[in-house]
Amino acid sequence: MDKPQIILHASKSLNITLFDVKWIPRSARFVVLGCYPRQTGALQIYELDQGDVKLTKEVEKPESLKCGTFGAASLKQRHFATGDFKGNMTIWDLEDLQRPVYSVIGHKEIINCIDGVGGLGVGEGAPEIATGSRDGSVKIWDPRQKDKPVACMEPAEGESKRDCWAVAFGHAHNDEDRCVAAGYDNGDIKLFDLRNMSLRWETNIKNGVCGLEFDRKDIIMNKLVATTLEGKYHLFDVRTQHPKTGFASLSEKAHKSTIWNARHLPQNRDVFMTTGGSGTVNLWKYEYPTSRVTKDSNGVDMGVVGSVSLLQNATLSTQPIGSFDWSPDKAGLAVCSSFDQQVRVLIVTKLNTL
Repeated sequence: MDKPQIILHASKSLNITLFDVKWIPRSARFVVLGCYPRQTGALQIYELDQGDVKLTKEVEKPESLKCGTFGAASLKQRHFATGDFKGNMTIWDLEDLQRPVYSVIGHKEIINCIDGVGGLGVGEGAPEIATGSRDGSVKIWDPRQKDKPVACMEPAEGESKRDCWAVAFGHAHNDEDRCVAAGYDNGDIKLFDLRNMSLRWETNIKNGVCGLEFDRKDIIMNKLVATTLEGKYHLFDVRTQHPKTGFASLSEKAHKSTIWNARHLPQNRDVFMTTGGSGTVNLWKYEYPTSRVTKDSNGVDMGVVGSVSLLQNATLSTQPIGSFDWSPDKAGLAVCSSFDQQVRVLIVTKLNTL
């Protein structure tokens, strides 16, 4: 019992297919995105109320909603950016869900993934939103600039288009620097340097990349976790890049099937949760090596990867857990959604002892 425990605090069956769930910052509420049986978009807001989950607001949109982020919003406004099945990127004021604050036809096909930076007091610089789509492109949007992305990373003419499944911002530690990582259905991971508008690093992990997350967005790049179709995740130490071998990494067989997400604990960047296709959640802790840098035979710096230990696991569902989000305000409070059309609020104990 010294280990953290994963406790199911509340669960609720919904009448929609669930794609994403996010805590509303500085509140006991969360947003759920998905689609109704008639293939229209669902945006629902729930509130924790004495051990129960209560629906406080619901709105139907023409297109199914796939993904959302608060990452580029101010804490005062808490605007919510979404990507839908028709390629629209829209920003909503949760107090008035009828008229969007910002809307753009961002992609030719479904937006699979979205991430934001520069808001919530996290990261320096402009508020920016990254979207990744089945059309093969990754686009960066500044809500203050109408209609056109500030950056677009897409295959060159004649190159095959790979379905982009995951995007993640990182390295936003000052006004100029930031990177975005993108993961694709063929196992490619590409790290784009937005300051220099160049491809900084790429690799292939031989399996479709379902999820990507830096342990923190607003520090010099430290660690990046990628999750894949075959039940493995890959952890890269992205602090030291070797010119030939790239970043030091480890991989771990973590679930029996697809790992949909990896989410780092906001209060401790070395603790993260992975969610599996078999309805399981696994809690992990990263341990740094005694020295993070060594020299190769030519005296060039190369990174040294640490080790990962499993702290706890739990089976919550018979269906895949497609989305997961930690509360940014209450350590150990989390919400997840699964393909059995349920949302579950979890409490993970003893995280302050790690």
